[in-house]
Amino acid sequence: MPARGGSKRIPKKNIKTFCGTPIIGYSIKAALESNLFEHVLVSTDDDEIAEVACAMGAQTPFIRPASLSDDHCATLPVIQHAIDWARESLGNLDYVCTLYATAPFVTSQILTSAYKQLVGLPQKEYAFGVCAFPSSIQRAFKKTENQGVEMFNPEYFNTRSQDLEEAFFDAGQFYWGKADAFSHGLKMFESHSLPIVLPQHLVQDIDTLADWIRAEAMFNANNSIKGAT
Repeated sequence: MPARGGSKRIPKKNIKTFCGTPIIGYSIKAALESNLFEHVLVSTDDDEIAEVACAMGAQTPFIRPASLSDDHCATLPVIQHAIDWARESLGNLDYVCTLYATAPFVTSQILTSAYKQLVGLPQKEYAFGVCAFPSSIQRAFKKTENQGVEMFNPEYFNTRSQDLEEAFFDAGQFYWGKADAFSHGLKMFESHSLPIVLPQHLVQDIDTLADWIRAEAMFNANNSIKGAT
C-alpha cells in the first residue's frame, strides 16, 4: 500500500479523516477482512502515516527511500521496492495486490472476487478495477481559442450514444498481479490484464478537496442505502 507523506493539494491526504476514520484505514480494513494476505504492508516515508497504519493493523517494517518519495516518482518503482524487500525478508511471493491508501470504496468482497478471477485465468498477469465512463467519449469536445467548441471525433456527431463503443477508465483502487509481472515492469493496460468492472457509485478519484467532499457524500449515501435495505 503506497502512502507517502507531503501531499500538497490535500494536506496529510493519506491519513486525513474521511467519514470518521483516517482514509487509509478503509483500505487496510478491506485487506485484513479479505483474509487473502499473509502481510499487509504500507510503504511510506512518513512517520505519522506509519504510526496510523500500524494502529489500524497494517505493517510498516521499512521506511521508503527518499528517492522514491518525491512528487514525480511513479507507482511501479515503489511497488518493485516493496516486492524486493518482501522477497528478501519474508520469502517467495506469488501474487501481490497494490492497494491505494485513498480507496474508501474498496471492500474485502471486491478484492476477493478480483483475486479469484485472476487466479482462475493463468494467462492473465494483472486484474484491476475499472469503471465505465458515464457518457460516450467519442462525443467529447474541447474548447477552442475563439470561445467555441470542437469535437475530438466529429465523425460521431450524428451517432446515437447507444451505438457507440463503451469506454472504461482506471478506478484507481487496486491492482492485483503476479509478483513477477510487477518486478519485470509489465504494462498494466494490455491484453494480459483482466478488467474488474466496478459500478460508478463505488468509484471516485480523490485528488482535490472538491473530490473529497463528493466522495464523502457518495460514501454516506451508499451507507444510507445499505441501512435502508
